[in-house]
Amino acid sequence: MDERTKELIAIGASVSAHCPPCLAWHLGNARELGIGEEEVRAAIETGFMVGKGASAAVPNYINGIFKKD
Repeated sequence: MDERTKELIAIGASVSAHCPPCLAWHLGNARELGIGEEEVRAAIETGFMVGKGASAAVPNYINGIFKKD
């Protein structure tokens, strides 16, 4: 996997992990690699989507644990 792809994945992961220091680090790396704003924004949006999915899944999972048979 090339470095550009790794940094874009890391940006999305930083967003979904709610880690501002991680995001700042990887945004800096992305700038150094010459990754454009459009690609960075797409990675950020993907991170938000992953985070939303995880946030929605946990309450459903918990409700399933306590569901009466």
